[in-house]
Amino acid sequence: MTLVATLIADPQRPVLDAKLLDAARAVLPEGTQTVTLDAGRAADLLFNADPASAQAFDAALRNVLGELPVDLLVQKRAGRRKRLLIADMDSTMIGQECIDELADALDKKAAIAAITERAMRGELEFAPALRERAAMLRGLDASVIETVLERQITLTPGARTLVQTMRRDGAYCALVSGGFTAFTEAIADRIGFHENRANTLVVADGKLTGEVGEPILGREAKRERLETLLAEQGLAAEDAIAVGDGANDLAMIARAGLGVAYHAKPSVAAAADARIDHGDLSALLYLQGYAKADFAE
Repeated sequence: MTLVATLIADPQRPVLDAKLLDAARAVLPEGTQTVTLDAGRAADLLFNADPASAQAFDAALRNVLGELPVDLLVQKRAGRRKRLLIADMDSTMIGQECIDELADALDKKAAIAAITERAMRGELEFAPALRERAAMLRGLDASVIETVLERQITLTPGARTLVQTMRRDGAYCALVSGGFTAFTEAIADRIGFHENRANTLVVADGKLTGEVGEPILGREAKRERLETLLAEQGLAAEDAIAVGDGANDLAMIARAGLGVAYHAKPSVAAAADARIDHGDLSALLYLQGYAKADFAE
């Protein structure tokens, strides 16, 4: 079988029943095989067709799915299991934007969050927007970082499962964020990443100075880290999966063999190979052909 269509339902609405899968197979070539990855929640449909026809089959399947909360990817079956994961942190591996949560301590969350949203949509250049927001945090006690980590930051469902499963099977996992090392170091440890890279908040006398260490790690730096990791690991771009939600993730998403937009901004969702709008981060394992029974605990 040359192609595979992976269907992934919202974990809270396991709608992939026999009737829906029959309807999906009906628009695919004769002989299509179904592999259940997680009953009601994820399935592979394996079929033979020219890879150039993947987009047409994608459209046909989306017509079948209609408004159901199901994510879909049609891809070549060969090479779908990846050996490198590179991931964004804020609103991807965690459910928050860390800088917005820090701003909450100064009653500036709404103002900073508005800038964050525009930057993630690509309406503002990332580096100047980051400097502007950091300047608004000037004078904040650095101890607030630990409080935010403990009380306000939550891991995205499936984050640890994704990393632990890929790591168990030999993949290298990198957390590369436009946020701050004060957060990525802790989050990478919680989830199990091999490495983390981010920007640095400058601290003096126990307080944030409002400055960010230069150079700023943004869109191109994420792509460059992916390129470096591919070279270091002796891998091709097709061996990598990249995931993020904002405009500063676009370059690494475009470069990876499988670029995934996770509950992403419209421009990112439109540019990515795959978009996950309904599933959690375990969806990235289903896209690689993992069954639920294969997941690491």
